[in-house]
Amino acid sequence: MSASYISSLNFIAQQMTIYLGIPILISGLIGGLINVIVFLSLQTFRQNSCAFYLTIMSIVNIGHLSTGLLTRILISGFNIDPTQTSIFYCKFRAYFVQVCISMSLTCMCFATIDQFLATCHSQRWQQWSNIKVAHRLIIGSLILWLLHGTPYWIYYNLVTSVTTGQNTCISTNYIFQLYNIGVYSIILNAYRNVHDLSYRTIPL
Repeated sequence: MSASYISSLNFIAQQMTIYLGIPILISGLIGGLINVIVFLSLQTFRQNSCAFYLTIMSIVNIGHLSTGLLTRILISGFNIDPTQTSIFYCKFRAYFVQVCISMSLTCMCFATIDQFLATCHSQRWQQWSNIKVAHRLIIGSLILWLLHGTPYWIYYNLVTSVTTGQNTCISTNYIFQLYNIGVYSIILNAYRNVHDLSYRTIPL
């Protein structure tokens, strides 16, 4: 594979990151903010458990876009990599992105289950669809994912290349790398299944 061909691919990837990533970032942030404003401003949604899950999901999605996608745009589109110069940001980005992704998928699952419970004929199941249960589930889930992300603080570090002298923010623990890859696959498959299931539920 020639150097010119590789250079062309890098240029195409850079342009796609700039011209696709930036619109996605802007539209995602605006859409997330609109969701939060709508759900918090209307009294009907404030006491609705499903709306609460969607509000939290919108907030963590904003956090994910602000750290994950924005940093990726800076790295791939403008060759600015803050993770190479700050060990704190290297660890924080890896930690925060994983917490946001996990919380977002969890909220999607809770919202889907909540809609199922709300439409059950049995009163015994319907009583689980309420705002108090939603608050407890979100607090518990947040604590769980914050603890689950602790290894990212421990194992993500700046590693200096012996050939180029360039820093790279990567996991320095091989077992954790394998675990991370395995968990990713399970979470993504679960998200796909829940996403398909959500289309079968009655809308809010």
